[in-house]
Amino acid sequence: MKTVNHWIGGKSVPGASDVSGASGASGVSGAPDRYGEVTDPATGEVTTRVAFAAAGDVDAAVAAAKDAYATWRTSSLAQRTAILFRYRALLDARRDDIAALITAEHGKVHSDALGEVARGLEIVELACGIANSLKGELSTQVSSRVDVSSIRQPLGVVAGITPFNFPAMVPMWMFPVAIACGNTFVLKPSEKDPSAPVLLAQLASEAGLPDGVFNVLHGDREAVDALLVHPDVAAVSFVGSTPIARHIHAEATAAGKRVQALGGAKNHMLVLPDADLDAAADAAVSAAYGSAGERCMAISAVVAVGSAGDELVSRIVERAKKITIGPGGDPASEMGPLITRAHRDKVAGYVRSAAGQGAEVVLDGTDFTVQGYEQGHWIGLSLLDRVSTDSDAYRDEIFGPVLCVLRTETYEEAMALINASPYGNGTAIFTRDGGAARRFQLEVEAGMVGVNVPIPVPVGYHSFGGWKDSLFGDHHVYGNDGVRFYTRGKVVTTRWPDPADTPAGVDLGFPSEHH
Repeated sequence: MKTVNHWIGGKSVPGASDVSGASGASGVSGAPDRYGEVTDPATGEVTTRVAFAAAGDVDAAVAAAKDAYATWRTSSLAQRTAILFRYRALLDARRDDIAALITAEHGKVHSDALGEVARGLEIVELACGIANSLKGELSTQVSSRVDVSSIRQPLGVVAGITPFNFPAMVPMWMFPVAIACGNTFVLKPSEKDPSAPVLLAQLASEAGLPDGVFNVLHGDREAVDALLVHPDVAAVSFVGSTPIARHIHAEATAAGKRVQALGGAKNHMLVLPDADLDAAADAAVSAAYGSAGERCMAISAVVAVGSAGDELVSRIVERAKKITIGPGGDPASEMGPLITRAHRDKVAGYVRSAAGQGAEVVLDGTDFTVQGYEQGHWIGLSLLDRVSTDSDAYRDEIFGPVLCVLRTETYEEAMALINASPYGNGTAIFTRDGGAARRFQLEVEAGMVGVNVPIPVPVGYHSFGGWKDSLFGDHHVYGNDGVRFYTRGKVVTTRWPDPADTPAGVDLGFPSEHH
């Protein structure tokens, strides 16, 4: 069976049992070896074991990062960007290999996995131009022979804790910018699909990144909690569910760390009666069921206004029935399985309880299976109409291929419904009315808004992040917010008197612009 180990200090770090043949002792921490199981979602078979870090392993990774920071922080921008340009070329050349690892362990179809890698590459490209983002400011002659400059400097060792649904893209939203700014990085990816993050680290080393600048630790809550309180970790970035994001933010800020914690979502798509309903139906199906709904930016709630509802539901059904579900490695597949059997059962539970909570179950995918892959984590597409706002299917982030349709009579009623949600990650409006669209983008309480765009994930030079319970902390991910998060400001005031100056003497008064 394949084993995925930690990547610490530029090399793979196995458990002691893999080195000596004796089990029961950890290679770093002295605690018993712990391994998790990784399954192929299409078959349900365990294909890989992954090392789980204990506190001592976390100490080792952070120590490697701290040692590397001493020299990496003083490296030139030219050196950093040269490495990042080489890294970008290696990632581009190996994008099929990265995508294949994602498909094998997450289950998403290969084309979707390739799209994930492409969006991650955008941030690597952004990091290649970090010199422009790190330019400081200078004000000359603010007083007699006094100049003031502002500069930004790295924080030190920073950590990233990332989710299973984008095992390559979300880490690449974090570490390239952090490293380009002069920090060193410890990544704790999801233990459910750990292979792609390790390949990202290996390719970084191949590109010339010094040992210890980028480290990967695998594990569960024990590893996470150790990172949150580690005295040598200056900042923590997180993407995951809202309850965990809230915990990460509380624990890490209590330990004096800077935190950006992106939580869950319930993304709404508002469809007005004047919308192009074919375009809206295409968008709803693509955004709700792509990647089996395991996206924080998936559309999970469509709000149909007035006469739009019946026709829109009919067109969604027509399209949903044509979607091909199968193994991610099959080019004919448009949607793959869910990540685990437990998650598949949880998603099915929302569909099975929906009718009892007042919804009309238009499509029920809970009994779906794929011939020849009966043990896979399969679920079909589900569509729930006339969903109430107090039902479980609406209130909870399902994170699966379940689309809820809600009905309102007016735009105002729809806006009140959307803004009452505790989540504020992404949202969209479909309309031909420019005035309505402008009003929506100003009134809706969400961090990312699409106008006739169902999944408004910003390009790399803007920033990604939500409002309300979808974000804990002040900074979004990547873009200018990413640079600000991974650096801190310093203001330097200098005066170089002319040799001919008469000494000013002692003056206990408060400095003014005339001094």
